[in-house]
Amino acid sequence: MNAVTTIQIVKRNGEQEDLRIDKLKKVIGYACKDYPACDPLELEMDACIQFRDGMTTKEIQRIVMQTAVEKTSVETPEWQFVAARLLAYDLYKDAAINRGYRGHFGYGDFTELVHTLTEKGLYGSYLLETYSDEEIQELQAYLKPERDELFNYAGLRLLADRYLIKDYDKGVMELPQERFMIIAMHLAMKEQDKLKHAKDFYDILSKLEITVATPTLANAGTPHHQLSSCFIDTVDDSLSGIMNTAGATSMVSKFGGGVGIYLGKVRSRGSSIRGHKGASGGIVPWTRLYNQIAISVDQLGTRAGAFAIYLDVWHADILDFLLLKTNNGDDRMKAHDIFPGVCIPDLFMERVKERGMWYLFDPHEVREVMGFSLEDSYGEEFARRYELCVQEEKLTIKTEIPAIEIMKRIMASAFETGTPFIFFRDTVNRANPNKHAGMVYSSNLCTEIMQNMSPTVFVSEELEDGEVVYRYRPGDFVVCNLSSLNLGRLQSTEDIARIVPIQMRMLDNVIDLNYYPVKQAEATNQKYRAVGLGTSGYHQYLAQNGIKWESEEHIEAADKLYEEIAYQAIKTSMELAREKGTYRVFEGSEWQTGEYFERRGYTDERWTSLKEDVARYGMRNAWTFAVAPTGTTSLIAGSTASTDPVYAKFFVEEKRSGNIPQTAPNLNENTFFYYKEAHRIDQQWSIRAAGARQVHIDQAQSFNLYITPQITAPEFLDLYIQAWENGLKTIYYVRNQSVEVEDCVSCSA
Repeated sequence: MNAVTTIQIVKRNGEQEDLRIDKLKKVIGYACKDYPACDPLELEMDACIQFRDGMTTKEIQRIVMQTAVEKTSVETPEWQFVAARLLAYDLYKDAAINRGYRGHFGYGDFTELVHTLTEKGLYGSYLLETYSDEEIQELQAYLKPERDELFNYAGLRLLADRYLIKDYDKGVMELPQERFMIIAMHLAMKEQDKLKHAKDFYDILSKLEITVATPTLANAGTPHHQLSSCFIDTVDDSLSGIMNTAGATSMVSKFGGGVGIYLGKVRSRGSSIRGHKGASGGIVPWTRLYNQIAISVDQLGTRAGAFAIYLDVWHADILDFLLLKTNNGDDRMKAHDIFPGVCIPDLFMERVKERGMWYLFDPHEVREVMGFSLEDSYGEEFARRYELCVQEEKLTIKTEIPAIEIMKRIMASAFETGTPFIFFRDTVNRANPNKHAGMVYSSNLCTEIMQNMSPTVFVSEELEDGEVVYRYRPGDFVVCNLSSLNLGRLQSTEDIARIVPIQMRMLDNVIDLNYYPVKQAEATNQKYRAVGLGTSGYHQYLAQNGIKWESEEHIEAADKLYEEIAYQAIKTSMELAREKGTYRVFEGSEWQTGEYFERRGYTDERWTSLKEDVARYGMRNAWTFAVAPTGTTSLIAGSTASTDPVYAKFFVEEKRSGNIPQTAPNLNENTFFYYKEAHRIDQQWSIRAAGARQVHIDQAQSFNLYITPQITAPEFLDLYIQAWENGLKTIYYVRNQSVEVEDCVSCSA
């Protein structure tokens, strides 16, 4: 070790000095404290052999950190927390330098930070307009730096790289607890007792008991505070409608929102335009336009936009649509960067099961000849109208094809690309508590949002006082406001009752404190005040409670757990309505009539009492519950993603800076057996559990199917049929073991 001490190192201020082993020992000792399985001397020796003369202190810190994280294994998962402490130490030092602290380490003057970042234009001026210095100082005193020790390395690394506010030279300014407090301050701004609620919000965020949507995590407190994850537009069958959607979704993508687009109203290829037969190019050219927008309008160069396009399975262009992402065929008919989704009625699934015939129609011709829009109905009414179209001889665009052939093309695309997403439209609309006010045509980019939709329609173009003024009648332009309850942190149902009311208040406040890229989104969000409370850490919850994935105990646990979450979410929305008022179109909803509760068999005493309270006081939110994918935010929280099983108990993520080994959360001798890997699980159990959860979720779940290349076609088909029969509303990705798919970062909550 004497040889090592002669190494010259370069300090952060540029000065040179001898490497001091005593300093290194102190830092490593601090990091290994509380982890007896992690030997500080072992880490010191393994790191020191990599040192060389002329290294910077930053390089030394990185080597020690990387050495620690690479020691992570199934036997000693604690090393990832040692590495996280070393990373936190590094962040503290960087922040101290960038913030101009002298002789100070760790968290500094939060009030000064808020002023500094506001002056630099990195925080919005609204924070200082809302909070006095005395109030910010009170919140500063409430910060809990020790909660940084809850992070594992991968989670803290991700938070630091993507979400902590940096100056324009990429220097760290914010620290983790300060980011959580800024989010809390932002979401509490309009509360009467804003300090109390800011502290409540901060507590559940900093304890990692909940996660917020990635736009909220990144943008709260900033000048462009777009906090919502996803937006869904319905395209009117007109050039102005198509181009209005192009403009609106461009703005959404610019500010980091994911996009869902329903194209089912747009006429098919060969349809007439102003009486000219065969003039329409169909939906593929417009899909390619939206594809180009997705890759052109990115989020400040950090990632490309993400668009999902939905089409009905009876639309005349469905066969071309199903080839959009595949690698075979004419590339002029491809849109490789969009995510296709297919809207499927019960009647189609019945025809698939019985090997019956199916018919494809042009929605424009149906409107012209039949006097109704086939897509505007569901269930029995859709089946009646569909049969009328089958029998109508005046419909010239009508293709007969075996239903199973379309299903085969869906399966072939899913096997190759992981898509299309599946939207079971009749199941969705039957369960919709707000069917009195509209219809749900499709879902969003991550298949968990189920809200009323309608197209924005062009009204006029006029010249007023030398200015061209365009007027549109806004449709229901859906907005997704997301946050997830971290089930891995739950100890009891009392935790749900404590956390969910705070979480629901946060979500409801997003609606009033959001920056909306387009006005029709703001109008819709104010009309319905819809939120999507979701969950992460599901597999962790099962493992920690000793529940096997493939068991009846799992199905029962899913049913009980999600009923409890639903009860607390609905109860809180009722209480918020009592405090602040109901959403605008509550009257006539199934919340008001009580049919929502009756449909789900909620008949015990507490549910009956809640039903009466909802009828009396109303609901603050038209929809409350939606389980989004949480790939990014669950990594930060150190939990498993959404309701998915783990890919592996132990895996290594390859990064340019080095490999990052990771284990399943809280992996130990008690949980090891209960973490069965996703591709080894019988998917029938996953479908049944999703069906049990779905009863209690008023929207939907980002539910993935996990298959291997060895699956047979009949087995694959049976999974789709089981999903439909078990009452699932959507299927997100088909995750083939041999195919990589890209998760939506925007929707991560």
